[in-house]
Amino acid sequence: MKPLAFFTILSFILYSCSSSKHLDLPERKEKAITGNEFYKSVFAVSRIERESLAKDEILQGNIPSFLRKMVKIKTTITTSDGKIIHAYYFVLPDYLSIGSDKDFARIPLTPMTAQKIADSLHCFLPTRKIVNDIYKSAKVRLEPVPMYAFRDSSVTMYQHNLIIEGQRRLRKGLIAGIKKDVVITGMLTRSLKPNRVAIYGWQKADGIPIQPLYTGHVNWYVDYSHGIRLIYRTIYVNKKPMDYTDVLKNKTLGRLLCDEEFCDCYRYETTDSTSN
Repeated sequence: MKPLAFFTILSFILYSCSSSKHLDLPERKEKAITGNEFYKSVFAVSRIERESLAKDEILQGNIPSFLRKMVKIKTTITTSDGKIIHAYYFVLPDYLSIGSDKDFARIPLTPMTAQKIADSLHCFLPTRKIVNDIYKSAKVRLEPVPMYAFRDSSVTMYQHNLIIEGQRRLRKGLIAGIKKDVVITGMLTRSLKPNRVAIYGWQKADGIPIQPLYTGHVNWYVDYSHGIRLIYRTIYVNKKPMDYTDVLKNKTLGRLLCDEEFCDCYRYETTDSTSN
């Protein structure tokens, strides 16, 4: 093979790898349960059992096909000397869900379960800035619908998903405004209270979030409003692939992904020490 042809093929491969990302999951089984069936099966079980069943379904590939292909988000920063740095990364088009394209349901999860899934799929959980960047890029923006009774029950989670689908009306594309994101934040590493979950978002039509960055809940608490959005951990900075942790650790580049004073929280511990 001639050198020019070789480098042309190599460039095409590298471009293809960086132009799209897919979740590395098994193919969904033909007889896998749907989203509605999953919720009906967990109405009477404990939150711990619901979490375990949800994790197994997701990692076995029981997610809608549209959720497998990630969406590119672009961002830029300007350095103190006027240099513009471009970057992009890939995110799920919707929150983690169980089921088929025709019958799926979004499933709120604790940060411990979310982190286990993220680790298995070469992903991480978003920062506040990433949540805002996703909202700005979203094709489908829906008005939040708060619910007030039995917030942490499977029944309420199921009802909220049905409300979202009624709002969505089969519109496709990157969606936002429907959940509070479970996020990573420097507030977690500085909290006086251990084992917290951080949530942020649920933007209204004017882009203002209902939920400011908040770490008031213990990490095993999860309710209908929480959503898990995975971010592919390879970030392309001026087309150069970098791990997200290396980006966040860099004082300048960290601003591509984080808008806080401290950006030194990279993940959640995957053990639940407060489950009793």
